[in-house]
Amino acid sequence: MKHTCLVCGWPDLHEPPRNSENGASFEICPSCGFQFGFDDDDHGLTYEAARAAWIKSGMKWWSEARPSPRHWDATKQLTSAHLI
Repeated sequence: MKHTCLVCGWPDLHEPPRNSENGASFEICPSCGFQFGFDDDDHGLTYEAARAAWIKSGMKWWSEARPSPRHWDATKQLTSAHLI
């Protein structure tokens, strides 16, 4: 089962960002680079603030280890996830 990033709408996370007890997965989104449990819990960053910063910085693919999918479009991704 795949899960969606709450920051950028990437639809292919391996784990839910938060579990039923509200614990974090600590997974890093390859699209925006947000790490659940670190950026939010440890650094107090909201999903909205992280999204705004990612958009402001040009919505670049974050992961160097995992190349962006062919024809990847950050705006379509955000729109499909109803985040913009």
